[in-house]
Amino acid sequence: MAQNFLPCERDQPLLLPPDLRDWLPEDHLAWFVIASVEALDLRAFYAAYRADGHGRSAHDPQMMVALLLYAYATGERSSRRIERRCHEDVAYRVIAAGRIPDHATIARFRARHEDALAGLFTQVLGLCVEAGIASAAVLAVDGTKVAAAASGRRNMAHEEIAREILAAAGGIDAAEAELHGDRRGDELPEEISTHGGRREWIREALRRQREEREADPGPVPRDRAGRLELCRRRLEDGHRTVVEAHRAYEEARRAAPRRGRPPGSVEPPAQPGGEVNLTDPDSQRMRSPHGFLQGYNAQAVTNEAQVVVAAEVLTEGNDSRALVPMVDLARTELERAGSPGRPGIVLADTGYRSADQVDRVREGGAIPLVPPDGHPRGAPDPGGGAGPDGFMRRALRTPTGAALYRRRQWMIEPVFADIKVNRRAGRFRRRGLAAVRSEWRLLTATHNLLKLHRHRLALAGG
Repeated sequence: MAQNFLPCERDQPLLLPPDLRDWLPEDHLAWFVIASVEALDLRAFYAAYRADGHGRSAHDPQMMVALLLYAYATGERSSRRIERRCHEDVAYRVIAAGRIPDHATIARFRARHEDALAGLFTQVLGLCVEAGIASAAVLAVDGTKVAAAASGRRNMAHEEIAREILAAAGGIDAAEAELHGDRRGDELPEEISTHGGRREWIREALRRQREEREADPGPVPRDRAGRLELCRRRLEDGHRTVVEAHRAYEEARRAAPRRGRPPGSVEPPAQPGGEVNLTDPDSQRMRSPHGFLQGYNAQAVTNEAQVVVAAEVLTEGNDSRALVPMVDLARTELERAGSPGRPGIVLADTGYRSADQVDRVREGGAIPLVPPDGHPRGAPDPGGGAGPDGFMRRALRTPTGAALYRRRQWMIEPVFADIKVNRRAGRFRRRGLAAVRSEWRLLTATHNLLKLHRHRLALAGG
């Protein structure tokens, strides 16, 4: 008797049209993302398109938003890889309803709707509030350094930037002299001296300009000359601020009554100091647990369910001034999401230690627990010392305070590990603070979607 196998006929045409609902199980993440997007307010996306329907048809924003959310939730942020997934992956084909947007379309959609994509964070948080997993009774604040889409070797000082700009200008002059000779160089070419040729040339120039603008409308110029000029302006603006601060200080010193020996005069620097990155001028050189990196300080506030209730990106590596802004942002996000609760107890590590910041958080109605030493129970004397630092040491030494602070690490560290390791987001893919902020809020929003999906599965199985 011959062996018995199920037939595998790849050349057999389908006799009935396929039903996408049969391709994935009902509890699959793709269906959950589609249902969640249907519940979101996408008017900000639709407002960017013409209401009269003229022009070439665009992909439905609802489908594109679902595609991006699912891609970010599964660790895909490359537009080319997302396009490939739409060819090969069943879940992506279900979300895109069989359509395959090319990578340029995906990249342009992400750049065009930068602010609207960042705004999805609040709406997804609202879904978590409805599900009852967005409690604000105990919150943890922390930051993680995320590498920028730039190399630290591209940091340049003002003198280097000026030298390169002059060299580029000299090269342009030499090239124009070789090209035009004794001619002025702005004479009309023969092909556009006629009316028809001039119209065609203008149309082609507008087409190229439109393609360049749509490819990357962000604040960071794509061409090297534009980035050099932007970096030069950034350094000179900072130098101008320093000079004005020195001048204001000198004027105040002269106007103040002299008591004893007056302080010596301080001359401002003659030229801008510091460095700026040529590839991503908004990124900064920061210290991380693995050494220095060129990147950003990605901040988050999470609750005991590891739901992110606030997300922001800073260009300053130090966290000492971030406690109040992050707690205020958490309060605002929760209010916008419809949560009745307000931040209760706020846990933060020693990097956020600042007497002024802690006092302001307390004045806002929350209870901060921020150890003033490297270890929450470390104290220079048995009594804990005097002042706000001594009070915080004594509070953290109590059984209740110690038990609360021990929650901080598992409330927020696994969130960063999941985003950076499991979903391969240890480096931003876009450049500029606005683009990076949109990317970080989209990453944290999809983290909340995954939490909400697991919560629904647990309720269904339970």
